[in-house]
Amino acid sequence: MCTCLKKEKATLNTPAIDSLLAQMRVAKAAATGLREPEQATQPGRLDFASVLKSSLDDIAQSQASSEAMQKAFVMGDERASLSDTMIAMQKASINFQSAIQVRNKVVQAYNDIMNMQV
Repeated sequence: MCTCLKKEKATLNTPAIDSLLAQMRVAKAAATGLREPEQATQPGRLDFASVLKSSLDDIAQSQASSEAMQKAFVMGDERASLSDTMIAMQKASINFQSAIQVRNKVVQAYNDIMNMQV
C-alpha cells in the first residue's frame, strides 16, 4: 500500500515539473533576446550621480554664501543687511534639511528593498 502512494505522488508532481521546465525554457528563450544596457552618459540624459553631485554642490554653495554673508555682517559691512543675512541663513538651512530628508528616504527605501523576501 505504501508503494502505491509513493507512485501516485510521483505521477502527481510530474505535470508540475513539466510546467516548471516549460517556464524555464520560455525564460531562457526570452533572455537570449536581451542586449547590453545603454550607457547613461549619452548626451541629453541625466544619471543619478551627476544629479546628486549637482544638488550637493548647490547646497555647499548656499552654505558658503550664507557663511560669507554672516562674516560680512559681523565685520560691519554696510552692504550686508541683517534681513539679507537671515534670509541666506534660512535658505542654507532649508537646503540642508531637504538633503537630509532625501537621504533618509533613500536609506529607508534601501532598507525596505533589503528586507523584501525573494
